[in-house]
Amino acid sequence: MEARDLRVALFTGNYNYVRDGANQALNRLVGHLLSRGAAVRVYSPTVPRPAFSPTGDLVSVPSVALPGRAEYRAPVGLPRRVRADVAAFRPNLVHVASPEILGHRAVSLARELGVPVAASVHTRFESYLRYYRLGLFEPALLAMLRRFYRRCDAIFAPSESMARLLREQRMNSRVGIWSRGIDHALFAPGRRDEGWRAAQGFAPDLPVIVFLGRLVVEKGLDTFAAAIDALAARSAAHGVLVIGDGPARAAFEAALPRARFTGFLTGSELGRALAGGDVLLNPSVTETFGNVTLEAMASGLPVVAAHAPGSASLVEHGRTGLLVRPDDVAGYADALERYCRDPAARAAAGAAGAARSERYGWDAVNGALVDEYLRLAAGRG
Repeated sequence: MEARDLRVALFTGNYNYVRDGANQALNRLVGHLLSRGAAVRVYSPTVPRPAFSPTGDLVSVPSVALPGRAEYRAPVGLPRRVRADVAAFRPNLVHVASPEILGHRAVSLARELGVPVAASVHTRFESYLRYYRLGLFEPALLAMLRRFYRRCDAIFAPSESMARLLREQRMNSRVGIWSRGIDHALFAPGRRDEGWRAAQGFAPDLPVIVFLGRLVVEKGLDTFAAAIDALAARSAAHGVLVIGDGPARAAFEAALPRARFTGFLTGSELGRALAGGDVLLNPSVTETFGNVTLEAMASGLPVVAAHAPGSASLVEHGRTGLLVRPDDVAGYADALERYCRDPAARAAAGAAGAARSERYGWDAVNGALVDEYLRLAAGRG
């Protein structure tokens, strides 16, 4: 069996209507599969004006706006017309990318069709509850996730640290790695533009701390702001650059009144802005990989990040950046102060991170997942 023999039905809660790291990876995967002659059909909620055009054939599934987060859609199942479309497509492998009702229905349909199921893990959903003061329900959510992932033939994490956690949580007996790649044409130290920095109000020798990502509370915005306040109390000169947008932007701007907010950026503008910073601070514990961490490393920035699955597999503590116990505000301030006061340490960590990022290429990581697809499809066949 070869890649061109694959017929993959991909089910995801968000393929292109809101841009995020997970659906960027899924679109690149579909592009890779199509380039190798495989057939792919994607099933996901859609909106009239999505964030970007989808890669491949996209079939809309019914959904409703998520309460309190209207920009997101909650799938409500697989109606007869979609099930008929899947059956007509005749997949020999089903890939589920989100553990909600759409994913459950897709797994059930795959079982009816006698097709193996691969699941990719993109987010630590159980950790979201802590940001909404619902931590009491975390054990119940973990049990629900365990039930979902154990129905799959194999699950794939984007980092070894996340794969280790999934094994410890007994999510599935077969846990593989589907890592992430980086576009080195967009993210590189050479993208730094001193003129652009000056236009943002940053002096050439001022160390600039960057936040990159969607502005939502589960990205650790409170911890980021508290760390910046603690750093300022130590009189360490610094600037703050926030790249991204989202529903929590107004509150984040109020917490960081001296920061420069660029709004949402993409492509060459994003690469230039990120390279214009000096240190990335990523306190989030919800990521399973941390695309923004890898992008910062490729751009030549040392990374200060939460010691949590995802970042722990990317950041080599003391060499490419520093890992801090989650929610340790003083620890984050210590790490930031070190890089702000020591340009040589900052430069050395940034260069080491850029070198480490070279090992992450999209063709290699997607090719490795396709190899696992083939093993699954051949095994069930």
